[in-house]
Amino acid sequence: MNFREAVAAASTESQSLNFSYSPRNRSDILGNETLFHIPLIALTIILLARSQAKPKRNDIGMLVGQCFEQSIASFKGSTQELGWSANLRVRTIKALTFLEDAGMVVVNKHNSRIDAAEPGKKFIDKVMSEESHLCVALLTIKRSYRNICKERDIEAKLDEI
Repeated sequence: MNFREAVAAASTESQSLNFSYSPRNRSDILGNETLFHIPLIALTIILLARSQAKPKRNDIGMLVGQCFEQSIASFKGSTQELGWSANLRVRTIKALTFLEDAGMVVVNKHNSRIDAAEPGKKFIDKVMSEESHLCVALLTIKRSYRNICKERDIEAKLDEI
């Protein structure tokens, strides 16, 4: 049987296509309350502060938003600019304040860069050594932050030309 015969047979035998659709329960999509969950934001801040390119305190809300946009499935390709979310920025400041009070991160007073303190480094290293969904999510966020930093470097070089 060739393609034309198959189409002809299908059109004479059936007038409709029956199928059952059951929406998948997507566990990888985060809702607003989960996305703006302060512990997730705090882990992201420690992760960014642990990297070589230390984020500035003034940019941390925007960077967390951009990292979430690029690494979380529900925001990839979205028209929303998560980095500009006031709710996310407020919760980012709360998370940063908590991390400073807990001694997990230190903000350099001279250049406003956030650096992971020793307890923060140990904590994030422990989380990253586990084989879990959280570890995979943090590795994706880490890659997104690295890409954002590289993109900024390239834009700065292009602006010099």
